[in-house]
Amino acid sequence: MKNITVSIDDETYRRARIKAAEQETSVSALVRKFLVEVAQDESEFERLKRREAELRAKIRGFRAADNVPRDELYRRGE
Repeated sequence: MKNITVSIDDETYRRARIKAAEQETSVSALVRKFLVEVAQDESEFERLKRREAELRAKIRGFRAADNVPRDELYRRGE
């Protein structure tokens, strides 16, 4: 386990102590809980990477050879 030092202003510390007392815990426990939750959250990159994998998994049976021929693609109003 690692120990860290955090510097905060007096008013923030006072309010954190009150909050901790209301929850029958310590300021250290509140900070620990917060940091654990932050560390467990998925980063935006990880979220997008997971979403891309989900979308790619849904694509079935695509082949570039199945593309519409160019002349059909540009045929209009016939």
